[in-house]
Amino acid sequence: MKTAIFVGSFDPFTIGHDSIVRRTLPLFDRIVVGVGVNERKKYMLTADERVARIARLYAREPKIEVKEYSDLTIGFAQRERADYIIKGVRSVKDFEYEREQADINRQLSGIETLLLFAEPRYGSISSSVVRELKHFGRDIAEFLPKGY
Repeated sequence: MKTAIFVGSFDPFTIGHDSIVRRTLPLFDRIVVGVGVNERKKYMLTADERVARIARLYAREPKIEVKEYSDLTIGFAQRERADYIIKGVRSVKDFEYEREQADINRQLSGIETLLLFAEPRYGSISSSVVRELKHFGRDIAEFLPKGY
C-alpha cells in the first residue's frame, strides 16, 4: 500500500490545496492530510476547525484521512508510515524552499517528497492572501473548495 502525506497549516484550505489532493489521489492508496499546528503562529481557524472542515470535504473519499500534528513533518510521516510527502509549488520561491525541505527530510528519514506544480489558475492563491482578504471584509468563497 502506497501512502503519502500532504501537510500544511491549511488556514484556510484553498482550492489550490484541494487541486493538489485530487490530482495525487490516483497515485496513492492512502493520503493523510496533515494539519500542522505551530504554537508560534496565530491562526484564523483552530486546528479542530481546520481538521473538521477538510474531513467534511473528503468524507466520501475513503483513501483520504485528515489528522492534526504538531511536530516535525518527518515525525508525522513516520507515524503514518508514509512513502512520500506531497507538496504543492506555486512559484520559484516555493520551489527553492520546498526543495531544501525535501533534501533535509530525505536525509533525516529517507522519505521522498513529490513536488506538484499548482495549476496556473491557482498559482497566486495562498492561504495568507485569503486570510488578508477576509480580514478586510472581502468574500473569500471563490478561493475555497465547495463544501468547505
